[in-house]
Amino acid sequence: MADYESIILIKSEVFVYKIPPRTTNRGYRANEWNLDGPDWTGRMRLITKAGSVFLKLEDKNSGQLFAQCPIETYPGLAVEAVSDSSRYFVIRIQDDNGRNAFIGLGFADRSDSFDLNVALQDHFNYLKKEQAIEKEKEEPKQSLDLGFKDGETIKINMKITNKKDGESSSRSKTKGAGTLGGILPPPPGGIKIAPPPTALTPQNQSTDPLGLLLDDPPFNIHTQQQSSSAGNTDWVQF
Repeated sequence: MADYESIILIKSEVFVYKIPPRTTNRGYRANEWNLDGPDWTGRMRLITKAGSVFLKLEDKNSGQLFAQCPIETYPGLAVEAVSDSSRYFVIRIQDDNGRNAFIGLGFADRSDSFDLNVALQDHFNYLKKEQAIEKEKEEPKQSLDLGFKDGETIKINMKITNKKDGESSSRSKTKGAGTLGGILPPPPGGIKIAPPPTALTPQNQSTDPLGLLLDDPPFNIHTQQQSSSAGNTDWVQF
């Protein structure tokens, strides 16, 4: 069965530049290229085939292949961003004989370069997850052995209470709860409090409130009761 191509991303217009060789360890800079006069203009397709990723540069009209860039990992040497712009990259193209060359790749819009960056990151993150899943399937899972090995013993400390001691302790607890935690009984005999005496209205009491507060002596209820009882002794008896 022939391998088929799966398209990840298509951009209808990209620019290709010849770039000078790198002479130092610093990154590539796009301002050193002839940005106003690109050497080639066409479309870009990012595809997967047989588990590999390719960035292909093709003619807009005929679709003829101009160059392709095999990508093993990202970020990496195959696709490298420049240090002074987010719209330009340096890609490593390869022919059928295995010869490599580095060229500049640019986009007119910053969103197009962002799409390329995200598409490559998502693809290789997906590949890492698939590889991890396959590795877990191949490796046998270690079973958890909870059995005792030869010569192993287990020691359990259990506190067993004697029945007689338990009954005596429960009784002592019950007695303590009855005397301390319960409600105390009322005292024997009880104390009865007499009701308050009935208020009497004296006939000879002054109706002046100011005189009651200043001049009049306090009214004696017992004297009034004795005088009333002494005056009525004659007609009460028969």
